Amino acid sequence: MARAGAAAKIGRKGPEAVLPGSGACTLDRLIHERLRLGIISALSVNQVLTFAELKTLLSTTDGNLSVHARKLEEAGYIACDKKFAGRLPRTEFRLTAKGRTALEAYLTHMENLIKATRRQ
Repeated sequence: MARAGAAAKIGRKGPEAVLPGSGACTLDRLIHERLRLGIISALSVNQVLTFAELKTLLSTTDGNLSVHARKLEEAGYIACDKKFAGRLPRTEFRLTAKGRTALEAYLTHMENLIKATRRQ
């Protein structure tokens, strides 16, 4: 019952969860998706990762990685650089300043959510 009460205090505003009493602090749904969070997290600790490295690291398919990476790229969170290594195409990704800022805000939001939930 205590958990239901705690969950009820976390309001909903459209598709984004809001912390109790926070108003302006909303969850970044773009980053919150599992695979996109994995991409952003991996790039936050690696300067550059190739498509193949991300695919292996995240245990996903080419199509799935392509779709999610494109969404992050369109948002300006990651940058994609396509080049050739010999005759083979090589796609590299890196985290942008905007992406790092978004990840920091996301992590702060999640830390606050955890703290608020544990106080219940």
